[in-house]
Amino acid sequence: MPERIEVGCMVFVVDGELGVGAVREVRSASAELVVNIENAGDFVIPLDAVRDVHSGKVVLDVERLPAPVREALGHAHDAEDPDYAEPGSDEDREAL
Repeated sequence: MPERIEVGCMVFVVDGELGVGAVREVRSASAELVVNIENAGDFVIPLDAVRDVHSGKVVLDVERLPAPVREALGHAHDAEDPDYAEPGSDEDREAL
């Protein structure tokens, strides 16, 4: 049985890569999701643009997404500091 999409599921473009957002609403009647894309806000995504659902993850099929969503996905991580080392990471320990 396929896994259900639920509010709070992380959203990915490629499974195993960084997440790009989270599901905020599931609209079963209209076969849509509302997804908050990091650095861009909420977007309505058709369910037929979902490639896979598993382990609390929603993986999108980029080719089936509307152009504004694809554009937003290209900038999902722009606000992140590329030099940030997560506390406790190998990079953080090397800096000590």
